[in-house]
Amino acid sequence: MTQSFPSPAAHARAVLAELGVSGLPADGGIAVRCPLDGAILTQVAYDDARAIDAKVSAASKAFRAWRTVPAPRRGELVRLLGEELRAAKNELAALVTLEAGKIASEAAGEVQEMIDICDFAVGLSRQLYGLTIASERPGHAMRETWHPLGPVLVISAFNFPVAVWAWNAALALVCGNPVIWKPSEKTPLTAVATQAILERALARFGDAPEGLCSVVLGGRDAGERLVRDPALALVSATGSTRMGQAVAPIVAARFGRSILELGGNNAMIVAPSADLSLAVRAIVFSAAGTAGQRCTSLRRLIVHESLVDKVADAVEGAFSRLPVGDPRQAGVLLGPLHDKAAYDAFVAAMDQARADGGTVSGGERLLIDEHPEAYYVRPALARLPAPSAGMQRETFAPLLHVVPYRDFDEAVAIQNDVPQGLSSCVMTQDIREAEAFLAASGSDCGIANVNIGPSGAEIGGAFGGEKETGGGRESGSDSWKQYMRRQTATVNYSGALPLAQGVKFDL
Repeated sequence: MTQSFPSPAAHARAVLAELGVSGLPADGGIAVRCPLDGAILTQVAYDDARAIDAKVSAASKAFRAWRTVPAPRRGELVRLLGEELRAAKNELAALVTLEAGKIASEAAGEVQEMIDICDFAVGLSRQLYGLTIASERPGHAMRETWHPLGPVLVISAFNFPVAVWAWNAALALVCGNPVIWKPSEKTPLTAVATQAILERALARFGDAPEGLCSVVLGGRDAGERLVRDPALALVSATGSTRMGQAVAPIVAARFGRSILELGGNNAMIVAPSADLSLAVRAIVFSAAGTAGQRCTSLRRLIVHESLVDKVADAVEGAFSRLPVGDPRQAGVLLGPLHDKAAYDAFVAAMDQARADGGTVSGGERLLIDEHPEAYYVRPALARLPAPSAGMQRETFAPLLHVVPYRDFDEAVAIQNDVPQGLSSCVMTQDIREAEAFLAASGSDCGIANVNIGPSGAEIGGAFGGEKETGGGRESGSDSWKQYMRRQTATVNYSGALPLAQGVKFDL
């Protein structure tokens, strides 16, 4: 049964009110458009240069106080944030759907990622361990300690409008750092709403310094001003490779640190021994989920020549049956592309696949509920005889290229032969192939999976990739070390002064 929903704009106003967001629409502000119908959700006011500088100054001042707070106490703030997110999960997820276009379960899953990383960071706040190191000098003790780094800038993209901030902010806060968030200009409302949720946690916490967490709304000029500011010790930027190529030199020139999460051009190898039922399900979600607008979306399918037609036929059939429509509707699995620019890139990539000698099925634009300014599409499958020029580029849309391979070494070589190196996977029941894929000579990506797709990373593992993906790592494992400065300390508790490496310097 089709559910009845208010217009996206009315729905957004109701959700923002429930989340305690006021002051919208802003007079003379910048329009925020909804991908569901192309209409304006509301207007937001951008921060000018003076406001941006004031927020950086406040974060710098907050750092001097926050770094002295014991880490477990800092973890208490993140615990309270997790509680507030649990209470607001449904409303924030609804806003993610309205602003980013994700289906309801994916939007809820993104908010759950925020909750999960809060839980992770709370435990981490009591585990910021250093090392004791054996000294070669008698009567000396050597140890490694970790200290807060400084204010952190988080630049997030539209496709994960809240989770990326949480991955960084939760770790940064327990590590002793203030956080400034520059969200995508396409999805500012979820950032404003998240800040309102965080303010409730800060009020319950009681004694956090002013300016500890803030949001800067603006376009590219605002982002560039922040990136150039030497007060921001770490810049964590998620977006396109082109964006990373602009950010990295600026940060490096001032000797700042950067975490870059950039493009993904992810592949799956389907071996002769693969469980094809499992493989097809993984392919369809990875390629079509979020309308192909994940950095971990499946872009390239490398199938053994004995199976390539069978697998391609199955995927093509599944693509043709996927329910496309308003992502708020139960049963819908594919919402819209975010805007016209995304649709134009999708069309151009399909044209390139045809020019490369491929046959493309699907890809039609669908008119949903008479919304001509919304861009709903059918997923597309491009069958190619061999790897092509178009496969070298990431297309942020549900377009899957399929090519055959003869032997496993060739499949791995095809997978690695792109500039990006984020996520990868192999579907096989041959343990030798699985281990070869995970070996040093196998996948060159930051993420390598066996018998699951490239999407859906858990927060417990470090997330990120190699090559043009930027080399950054966020979220779990030991990613916390990027948010702290390492210090090696040596204590001489003897009455002598022996020098290291046997150096003699006697007066």
